[in-house]
Amino acid sequence: MNPSPTVVIAEDLSRAFGDFVAVDRVSFQVHRGEVFGFLGSNGAGKTTTIRMLCGLLSPSGGRAAVMGQDVAAHPMAVKRHIGYMSQRFSLYRDLTVRENLRFWGGAYGLRGRPLAEREAWAVEIGGLDGLEDSLVRHLPGGFAQRLALGCALLHRPPVVFLDEPTGGVDPEARRRFWDLIEGLSGGGTTVFVTTHYMDEAERCHRVALMHAGRLLAMDSIAGLRGVFGKAVLVEIHCPMAPQALATIARIPGVTETALFGERVHAVLEHSELQERVRKELAAAGFAPAELECIPPSLEDVFIHVIGEADRT
Repeated sequence: MNPSPTVVIAEDLSRAFGDFVAVDRVSFQVHRGEVFGFLGSNGAGKTTTIRMLCGLLSPSGGRAAVMGQDVAAHPMAVKRHIGYMSQRFSLYRDLTVRENLRFWGGAYGLRGRPLAEREAWAVEIGGLDGLEDSLVRHLPGGFAQRLALGCALLHRPPVVFLDEPTGGVDPEARRRFWDLIEGLSGGGTTVFVTTHYMDEAERCHRVALMHAGRLLAMDSIAGLRGVFGKAVLVEIHCPMAPQALATIARIPGVTETALFGERVHAVLEHSELQERVRKELAAAGFAPAELECIPPSLEDVFIHVIGEADRT
């Protein structure tokens, strides 16, 4: 992806709640039309970062700007340039689809024909045709999420912040929602999205990995997969894999191990170690063992960078 104008800037952005540091000196830039993903577990600092960028929460340190507006000095100016879909469902459940669209359109200053045109657009992109008079509380989760996205985009913001937008919806609904995100990006809208789903993060142009308030790594998916350098990642299938994990971890040249279901992922300093691993497992009673070199998944990368951070 070729660099475009920068629309979001964070420099040593921090937020503390008393003695607890929720976001610790985070720095990054996001470009126009980019789908930028924040990946991390609950409590990693993703939502706090988004709330600061949206002008909803004042930073404790550092600075951030959205569309050239400082988020601490000019929060209202920031809000005029953004759409925001919060982690908590923000629509009115006892209003209809149409009533929600008209309410949020009015809140963004839309009236008359412009509002009608944007209502029709939101209905179309959300696949809500025929459901305009349905109460939101009766909508399936995927339809409600697409309606919430449509409401956040009624005023055509150049930047939209989506905080775990697909939580609680089925895989097909998630796929359709991400198709909408990619369409927005193709039209020049910048999409900043937090998620804890690895498959969603892989659809982002770049991903920032967050853990315990810190930004541990940031790059394209291909770039992140290069964190292992010349080391080799192997998947090991053997009897009693959870018990075999300790045996594998003790072998010289094995630098990392993690359990993935009934298999073990191990990082080896070089590929010739595979035969040694197989022999050690057999000697410990974990035969037969099958080893296969695999490309690292984003989950492998995440486990690796967290381990590196904990060791420093």
